[in-house]
Amino acid sequence: MKKLFITVGLILSLIANSYGEEKKIYIDSTPSFNATKDLYLDLMKRCVSNWIYGDSEKRAGAGGNILTRMFVKLLNSRGYQIVKPAPMDPDMLIYGKDHSPIAHTMIGLKRLDNLQFCIENVLSNNIPGDLIECGAWRGGATIFMRAVLKAYNIKDRVVYVADSFEGCPKPNIKKYPQDKGSNLYLFEEFTVSLEQVKTNFDRYGLLDDQVYFLKGWFKNTLPKAPIKKLAVLRIDADLYESTMDSLVNLYPKLSIGGYIIVDDFGTYPACKQAVLDYRKANGINDEMIKIDLTGIYWQKSKS
Repeated sequence: MKKLFITVGLILSLIANSYGEEKKIYIDSTPSFNATKDLYLDLMKRCVSNWIYGDSEKRAGAGGNILTRMFVKLLNSRGYQIVKPAPMDPDMLIYGKDHSPIAHTMIGLKRLDNLQFCIENVLSNNIPGDLIECGAWRGGATIFMRAVLKAYNIKDRVVYVADSFEGCPKPNIKKYPQDKGSNLYLFEEFTVSLEQVKTNFDRYGLLDDQVYFLKGWFKNTLPKAPIKKLAVLRIDADLYESTMDSLVNLYPKLSIGGYIIVDDFGTYPACKQAVLDYRKANGINDEMIKIDLTGIYWQKSKS
């Protein structure tokens, strides 16, 4: 029995120390609530980002000359796919330079760590409000949000999942010239149905009445969303229009002491401009803190 306990302890310690800064977890015969919670949330981050099976990943191949492309298209039409091995690059995944093609989130482990920090901070400081992500894709980040609430046995907060579930909107260049040249609406990868996202939640055992889905374009859904207060506002909206819609409709509902996270600040200039324009127009001077290559966040200090 003693040998079995030591073996389990070693395995869990190895899992906890396999990325990032070294974490020392001491496991005894009666594991503390905190140790169990930390292991659960660490495992959740590895699952939604597909760190778990990264070494066996494959990516679809579609390059080559016109005959090759025609052959690939023919195979696809018959339900087959040509793939090539694409093992996970830890640095790419940790810092958000790339994402797993089959993961439930595109955000790297640094941004998942930041999300956990923000949620745990508002919980420990009793900052009122719910949690929301604008731009959920396959649901990974919101699944993790719900997991954090579950780990802390929080039953009086809701996770809002806001997305068109139809991909990115076509740019409205006349009203938002900042989005000129964006072709994200053409990317089929960004189109994930509401039913699929619900299925993803269910696979983690986290589809319940503390998850609320807001389906549609932000300009239509956010103004009438049944949100009174927010403690964490996460925006992953890519475009100037979508980012601005999120800020205009939701930032005023963010509690003082709450956090706003902007995922695409360092990737899409239009998104960055929307954030800077909104902050300037509303006299927001709270320090923006860099998470990784693209994500930033700040804590709201005044209304």
